[in-house]
Amino acid sequence: MLRFVVFSLFSYFIALSSSESLNKKYILYDVNPGEGFNLRRDVFMRIAVMTRKLNIQDKTTQYILVLPPWGNLYHWQSRDIGVQSRLPWSLFFDTASISNFVPVIELAEFLSIEGNIINSVYYLQGYEGGWKDGKFEEKFDISKCLDPPQYRKDDSGRWKGYFWDFQDIRADKFDCMSLQGTTDVLNKFLISSGDKSIMLDRAETLLHSYFGDENYWGVRRSMRFAQHLINIADQYRMSMLKSNDPEDNTTMNEDWRQHRVERSERGGPYICVHLRRKDYVRARADQIPNIPGAAEQLRKLLNEQKLTKLFVSTDAPMHEFQLLRENLAEFEVNKYNPPDDVKQAYKDGGVAIIDQIICSHAKYFIGSYESTFTFRIQEEREIMGFPVQNTFDMLCHNPGEKCEKGSKWLVNWGPPNKDWNLKKNSLDHSEL
Repeated sequence: MLRFVVFSLFSYFIALSSSESLNKKYILYDVNPGEGFNLRRDVFMRIAVMTRKLNIQDKTTQYILVLPPWGNLYHWQSRDIGVQSRLPWSLFFDTASISNFVPVIELAEFLSIEGNIINSVYYLQGYEGGWKDGKFEEKFDISKCLDPPQYRKDDSGRWKGYFWDFQDIRADKFDCMSLQGTTDVLNKFLISSGDKSIMLDRAETLLHSYFGDENYWGVRRSMRFAQHLINIADQYRMSMLKSNDPEDNTTMNEDWRQHRVERSERGGPYICVHLRRKDYVRARADQIPNIPGAAEQLRKLLNEQKLTKLFVSTDAPMHEFQLLRENLAEFEVNKYNPPDDVKQAYKDGGVAIIDQIICSHAKYFIGSYESTFTFRIQEEREIMGFPVQNTFDMLCHNPGEKCEKGSKWLVNWGPPNKDWNLKKNSLDHSEL
């Protein structure tokens, strides 16, 4: 045991000293302001995989991904909890867990290290006229801006922009970049750049290099939720749904790199439905059911699964939820109503994550077609090893019809002996 401890400490200090001797580059990014929380999580995964690959390819430099603060999202509409802006990732996620996939720091830490100046900002856009001759090829060019960018020079000659609602951040250089391709297309460009800090705006323009491969699932598995949110969800599960990890067979290894399970029956004694309403009522009226139609489908499921408890995650107004409950009067229908202190502390984003945690532990989950909120729950359930048939169901427009259920993206663990450790992951933040 002593030899193991000594060896582990030796390995840690070797990795730490190695990372301190490297040059450092910071990768920052932002996305289209209209994108929602769960799509932004997907864009993060693309940039995280790109940054990890840079660390593997460039032996002279440590690339550190700067986590963009959260704020001002469309679905965060509560008006009684103050401004929902400049929110750190640690409010929602376990950033230490993510750092076991790629080195990350919060924007506030970057600003304390490097000051409020970013060396270069590249505003990503498509090519004028789209794909040439209808042919897709991976390429990029510094080019004229196709639309007026939200960046302007200030009196000092530096570039001013939104920058996550931080009014004093500036950039030395700004360019528009026409681009088509995956995150791999920029690797050589970023490695050859002499800038220490590089920001990619409209990063959703970049596609996954390989959607659903072991790197996709590696970063996805690293995105553990913050423990304070897990604790709240667990308390609700126990008190309202008689659900807990040991009895539900949903206990996971504390280190995502060590977690790997076989599929089996698992989950708490309830069904969860993600019932998307609001903008879907207008934009997808031909894909989602009305409330009585949803109730009819859920009644059938509850009877098939021999369950009496239904948990509802929804953005529906309260009168619609009450209508659903009335249509399912023979069952116990619940939704999470956060106390004021939880809403104040963790905002709308934290409350949504609590819903996702509760849904991910249900014996059976049914979602809303093409909703990224539904996708993220399905991924959580894949990581926990639920049966496929209990995870990828979708509500249909009409009860009884056979509607499209969406794609089944199954977890890819990678090789059994996969070593996820990067020597350049060891960050001594006090020395950055």
